[in-house]
Amino acid sequence: MTPMKELLPLTGYIRGGCSPIGMKKNFPTYIHITATNFDYIYISAGQRGLQLQIAPVTLINFINAKPEDIINKVDI
Repeated sequence: MTPMKELLPLTGYIRGGCSPIGMKKNFPTYIHITATNFDYIYISAGQRGLQLQIAPVTLINFINAKPEDIINKVDI
């Protein structure tokens, strides 16, 4: 996770407006494997308060995300 004070300079987006689609830089993107259990999920559309409904497989393929069990892979 990126610290909030570094978010705007790093990504060009404000907190609440970060979207995995259309990032100014290519960042590794991970999505929890269970997202593929749903027909649609909602992600940020790039503005605070604006959401996008998308099929998880479409999102994964479009942004080259890696489906992972991200909850159990956290190093503490």
